[in-house]
Amino acid sequence: MSNIVLAQAAAETINLNKGLAAIGYGLGAIGPGIGVGLIFAAVINGTARQPEAQSKLQGIGYATFVLTEVLALIGIVIYFIASA
Repeated sequence: MSNIVLAQAAAETINLNKGLAAIGYGLGAIGPGIGVGLIFAAVINGTARQPEAQSKLQGIGYATFVLTEVLALIGIVIYFIASA
């Protein structure tokens, strides 16, 4: 019986959840960071090849940028939920 009580006390005093949540969010933020870089690299390359298509490429670039950043925002919300 005393081992169970000690295990419960140890589980209450050591909470790795906040640290693991921070590491998880840091790793999860790598994907959107790479995605944003690839999106705007493609917009710059496309504009260099066809300057007349710049406005259309920028519109598509910003739309996909927003979708990619939503992933990072969802990740930070999940981080705050996990660390609470």
